[in-house]
Amino acid sequence: MSELRMQHYQTITGEGETVHLEYDPDGDMLEIFFEEGPASGAIELAHPLILRFNRETGKALSLSILTFSQVIQMTEFGPRSFQLYALQSLPDSLREMVVRMITTPPVSYFLKVVAYYPKAEHPPIPISYIERSAALPLTA
Repeated sequence: MSELRMQHYQTITGEGETVHLEYDPDGDMLEIFFEEGPASGAIELAHPLILRFNRETGKALSLSILTFSQVIQMTEFGPRSFQLYALQSLPDSLREMVVRMITTPPVSYFLKVVAYYPKAEHPPIPISYIERSAALPLTA
């Protein structure tokens, strides 16, 4: 099991954007801050992922990862994945905005989103996982 050593950390994404990370060891929560400012929207994408954003600018402000130490543990099949169930219930315009935010930098530097098609005639199910190597200073 990896040990989380950081509480405040700053990194630069592949696109050159500065991102701040704060880990709360007591609550086992990591918050990744992309931009400063008040959030005018928030959505629990999946338990344990919460996205805060500015509706007016369409920009992601932060991504909270609850039960972080469990989320980053690898499974027998690879990274732990989460169905983004909240996207289904959003109005179309908000859904488009949120999908754009989570599939483009800087959010996509940390959160990877893929589509699962249970059957060819069914719509895709969005699934996500946290990219460990790019995001987090963990030690074994």
